[in-house]
Amino acid sequence: MDQINKVKSISIWIFIVPFIAVNTCLILITQFQGLFPNQEDIIHNTIPYFDGGASISRTARPYPSWLVFKPAMFLTSFLLIKYWLYNKSIILFFDKNHKNVNKILYFGIASAIALTIHSIFLGIKFDNDFYKLFRRVIMLMFIIFEIVAQAYLVSTLYSFRNKISKYINKRYLILKVYLVSILILVAVLSIPIISLPGNDFFGFNLKFFKHALEWDYFVGVISFYLLTFLMWKKNQ
Repeated sequence: MDQINKVKSISIWIFIVPFIAVNTCLILITQFQGLFPNQEDIIHNTIPYFDGGASISRTARPYPSWLVFKPAMFLTSFLLIKYWLYNKSIILFFDKNHKNVNKILYFGIASAIALTIHSIFLGIKFDNDFYKLFRRVIMLMFIIFEIVAQAYLVSTLYSFRNKISKYINKRYLILKVYLVSILILVAVLSIPIISLPGNDFFGFNLKFFKHALEWDYFVGVISFYLLTFLMWKKNQ
């Protein structure tokens, strides 16, 4: 199937493009402060994956960071749409009437659209509570839609794993099941905490926890696509 090769080739770029873009923004804002006209934007000595010293949006929204971030996210959104369309074709090839195929496509494309909207408005400042809420809702919608699409896709592939056994490395399908399960568990456990107003939680500063969780969760979400690349065998 040509669609398998397309999914395999696209998925690695869905991992590489955002990973490089986000970390490039981090390096720029922490190591090349002279590039930033507004010195209030710069950040010193942080590894946010561990210390939560800054959020992803904090590193990506100032100029010139957004010149890297926004095009990369637009490209990622385009690749995501192609990815979910190709997966629909693969599922229909193996099971023409699978109940999850439309759900996978809907949530997958919806996540790509939410990512695009979030990227468009990143860095645009309005001192308005509704606008701030809108941005948070869009980001939350991206995460929810993305995880739901991943969960439906993994469960679908697992349901006919015997039919696709000659096309896949099964251990990576199992790893995808574990990964998505962990992402869902972390989301369920952390959303009530990070949704609390303010940053104090029984004397514990949630600000750094929220930031570190954001960076680590980001890696978890895009690692799904790295595992996709490793899962599918190259179809001759």
